[in-house]
Amino acid sequence: MAELRPRIADNLARVRQRISDAAARSGRDASDVTLVAVSKYVDVDAAQALLDAGCHDLGESRPQELWRKADALADAAVRWHFIGHLQRNKVRRTLPHIALLHACDSLRLLEEVDRVAGESSAIVRALLEVNISGDASKHGFNPEEMPSVMPLLADYSRVQICGLMGMASLEGSLDDARRDFERLRLLRDSLLSVLPAGIALEELSMGMSGDFEAAIEEGATIVRVGSALFEELEA
Repeated sequence: MAELRPRIADNLARVRQRISDAAARSGRDASDVTLVAVSKYVDVDAAQALLDAGCHDLGESRPQELWRKADALADAAVRWHFIGHLQRNKVRRTLPHIALLHACDSLRLLEEVDRVAGESSAIVRALLEVNISGDASKHGFNPEEMPSVMPLLADYSRVQICGLMGMASLEGSLDDARRDFERLRLLRDSLLSVLPAGIALEELSMGMSGDFEAAIEEGATIVRVGSALFEELEA
């Protein structure tokens, strides 16, 4: 643990500098971008090292791993983000832990989140996942259906929709990723005129370790970074 902390702190500093530089290139401030450290491949000690270094937004994509780490770090100041596909039978146990659900990828999931949240009069902050790359292996709404989805959001009073989430194609180049991010931003902008009252799409969660700088330059407000934070941990 003694060696782990400085390595992770150094990696975090480098990632934050890259975020700051990318934000400056797009005429924005680094404070406009939230870094979510994806901790799904590391143990609790590494997650704790991130917290010690000042990164309090942690992301998990598997419910059981989120539950385990949330229990282990119950006394820590963590804002948990769930960034993966959430099965409806895992909603009840997951919601109490998270500050933001990134991947509301269907109306059926929205219905379940709204129902479960209503049982405890909770409000769940969430993003709508859009399959912006068109990859068959990815979850999410089709971009073309989003205008018809917007009016339906008013039915889910316990879900506060805050924005959109998307992932670039795994097979494409950085230029391809940039085009995917641009498409998500332009889609968000086009939806602003059809939003129900009380709903905003201020957040754009897009960009991972290999492309988060391009995502920021295209308007990301949240980036999900994993491997870049854990480089050389075995060195």
